[in-house]
Amino acid sequence: MLLIGYGNPGRGDDGLGPAFSERIAERSLQGLEVDTDYQLVAEHALAISGHELVIFVDAEIEGEHAFSFKEVQPALPQTIGSHSFVPETVLSLCTTLFGVTPCAYVLGISGMDFGEIKEGLSTQASENLVEAEAFFLNWLEHRALEKGAAHA
Repeated sequence: MLLIGYGNPGRGDDGLGPAFSERIAERSLQGLEVDTDYQLVAEHALAISGHELVIFVDAEIEGEHAFSFKEVQPALPQTIGSHSFVPETVLSLCTTLFGVTPCAYVLGISGMDFGEIKEGLSTQASENLVEAEAFFLNWLEHRALEKGAAHA
């Protein structure tokens, strides 16, 4: 399994993805590779091609809840540029270039403060980060239990 947290920590709450991936990396969870980046790029298609499951983690602007979690499918945007890569684009490139499509989810963590160039998360974003981490760890635990039951 691969987790990719991305965003710009120099843009306030846009750093939620990297903050999440760094917190999860500190846990050294077995079977989980963690990557942190500023943005998704074409090279991520190669990175995900060797994994059955990929979790993309990014800041979410004006989310209704502390976080969202949804499965995503391959799709290409109308144009591809350096800032137009989204998880669906990376999945589509992976399918096209490597003939595999990992199962993929996006964990969007709600942020509030994206405007100024500054380090650090807003108070609300920090609280949302904690909630998202608790959810993710619980999700991983249930997933492991389900896989264990399937092999029994």
